[in-house]
Amino acid sequence: MADKVIQAIKINKHFDGAQQQHVLKDVSFSVDKGDFTSIVGKSGCGKSTLLYILSTMDTDYEGDLLIDNDPMRLKNEAELARVRNEKIGFVFQFHYLLNEFSVLRNVMIPGLKLGKYAEKELEHRAMEKLKIFGIDDQALKMPNQLSGGQKQRVAIARALINDPIIIMGDEPTGNLDKKNGEIVFELFQKLAREFQQTLLIVTHDMEFAKATDHVIEMEDGRILNT
Repeated sequence: MADKVIQAIKINKHFDGAQQQHVLKDVSFSVDKGDFTSIVGKSGCGKSTLLYILSTMDTDYEGDLLIDNDPMRLKNEAELARVRNEKIGFVFQFHYLLNEFSVLRNVMIPGLKLGKYAEKELEHRAMEKLKIFGIDDQALKMPNQLSGGQKQRVAIARALINDPIIIMGDEPTGNLDKKNGEIVFELFQKLAREFQQTLLIVTHDMEFAKATDHVIEMEDGRILNT
């Protein structure tokens, strides 16, 4: 039986306002180790809200969330921050690299924050991650010297620095042209195939989604299929 990296069990989310909105409705699914899974659906269907909950950033929901078979529900903010730093890597539509630091330093930052490895070891690990993506020769450059596609590869390397059990992405190819989008997809595929990295990616790109192992389709806050 495959290891479950993430399990969402009957997750419901309401937004309060003049009129209460029920934005996620009994969402249940799981992602196995090494799976490359995408979440698709029209804008406003709840996919980004769901990702925010799965990443432990939003704790105001009903239902249960297990990461690495560990329930998140009763953890305090410090414990959740630890889970995020140790077990989850994030890749967003925009790379969010810090222009005042070199590419190498940018990749190291989450590792420095976690404090699990000495700086020299982290530097070595960061170079190894950059090598996977063929951009180790850019390590000492500043982010503003890179192309958009290269920046996103650095962002993925940064997401991997703490060896997370899952990479979560929110439209990671949404800001890239077709060619660079395909390169990023191939890198994700390589991580899943060669390194058994688990990936959960929110995307509006159906071509991208159809090429992943599993597609979770959402509509109006519900999951249509998994």
